[in-house]
Amino acid sequence: MQAAVLYSAKDLRVEQRQEPSAGAKQVKVKVEWAGICGSDLHAYLHGLALEAHPLGGQQPPFALGHEFSGTIVEVGDGVTKYAAGDRVAIEPLLYCGDCYACSRGDYNQCMKVGFVGLHRDGGFAEYVVVDEYMLHRLPDEVSFEEGALIEPAAVSFYAVRESKLKAGDSVAIFGAGPIGLLTLLAAKAAGAMKLIVVDLSDERLQKAKELGATAVINGNEENIAGKIIALSNGGVNVAYECAGAQATMTNAVASLRQGGQVMTLAVFMKPVSIDMGQIMFKAADVTATLAYRHVFPEVIGMVAAGRLDVKSVITKKIGLNQIVEEGFEQLIQDVKQAKILVRPSQD
Repeated sequence: MQAAVLYSAKDLRVEQRQEPSAGAKQVKVKVEWAGICGSDLHAYLHGLALEAHPLGGQQPPFALGHEFSGTIVEVGDGVTKYAAGDRVAIEPLLYCGDCYACSRGDYNQCMKVGFVGLHRDGGFAEYVVVDEYMLHRLPDEVSFEEGALIEPAAVSFYAVRESKLKAGDSVAIFGAGPIGLLTLLAAKAAGAMKLIVVDLSDERLQKAKELGATAVINGNEENIAGKIIALSNGGVNVAYECAGAQATMTNAVASLRQGGQVMTLAVFMKPVSIDMGQIMFKAADVTATLAYRHVFPEVIGMVAAGRLDVKSVITKKIGLNQIVEEGFEQLIQDVKQAKILVRPSQD
C-alpha cells in the first residue's frame, strides 16, 4: 500500500509499505478521506519526537494523519460492535485508562495522551489499524468527506459546549483557519447572535462571512478590541482564541464584557502574558480545552441533521501522491486554503 511517512522535518515521503493486519480488539480500515491538520503541519515543519510514545508504541518514521474516515475491511479477535463494511470516523486519542483523569472519564486529559497519526501510524495511508474504542459509525447521511471532518469539528464543538456561551450571546473568534471556522459554525449552531471573526487574511475573512460571521475585522487594523466592543454593545460574552499568539490573546481579553470568558483552543508554541488587572476588573475567566471527549456521537448527529455544515470549510481535495506540494506546501504558502482533504485510495 501507499503511505505518506514523515522521516524528519520537511521530509515527508509517499512510499510503499506493507499492509497492516488487525490485532486483538483492533480493526483494519480502508481510508477514504483524511484531512491535513495544523498539528500535522507543525510535525512536517519541525519533525517528530525520536522516542516511541508510551501508548503509541511505535518509533518514527510513521504515517501522519489523525483526521480520517473509512470503511472497515478486517476485524481482529474480540471486536464485537463493528463488522467489515461499516463506514466509520475515527476518534484518534490514545489514553491509558488508569490515571486520575481517565478514571473520571476525562480521557483527553490523560497524562500520557497521544494521537494516532502523531504517535503511531495514521490516516495518510491506504489502510490503517485502529483500536475498536476509537470507532464511530457514520450514518448514510454523512459522506466520507464529512466523516474526515468530524475530528476537527469535535475540537470546536467541545470548546463551544464547555464555554459559557448561551443562546443570544455575542462572540469573537480570533483566527479563521479550519478550527476558527468550525468554531464559528459551532457557536452559530449553539445560538450565538453576534459572531465577530478576526484574522490577518482577507480571503479567510471572506470565507467566515460566507459561513455566517456577522462582522469581520482584519488583524492588521488598529484598536481591534475597541471595534469588537462597539460591535457587541460593550464587549463579547465569549472570545474563542484559535490563533495562538500574544496579540490575539491580548485582544481576546480586552474585548470581553463584564463576566466574559476567553476560551482557548489554539496550541501556543511559547508562553503569553495576560493582563490580570482586566481579568479581575471584569470578573472574567480564561480557560482552555484540549481536543475533546464524549462528543463524537453528537457531532456526527449534527452533521447528519444539517446543523453543522462541515463540508463548507473544505477548500481543496487531492490524492496521496500530491500531499507534499499540493497539500503541506500549499497550506504554508496559500492563506486562502482552509481544510485540504487527501484521498489515499487509488480506486
